[in-house]
Amino acid sequence: MTDDRIGRRAADLLPEEAVTGSADPQAQAEAVLAESDERQDDPGAAPDSFLEKRRSDETVYSGNTPH
Repeated sequence: MTDDRIGRRAADLLPEEAVTGSADPQAQAEAVLAESDERQDDPGAAPDSFLEKRRSDETVYSGNTPH
């Protein structure tokens, strides 16, 4: 993980992250990115979530199916 990547993430906290405030946005960003990287590398690392991969032809349309 690079300092530049962490800095960009710290500067662009999600609204729900920014609302709670942070004494150390840099450390918060580093923790968020570390967890994200872990989930991407090992989808089973977070048992209550999963990384779903689909091809474009497997997309599900909700009521607006193109004809």
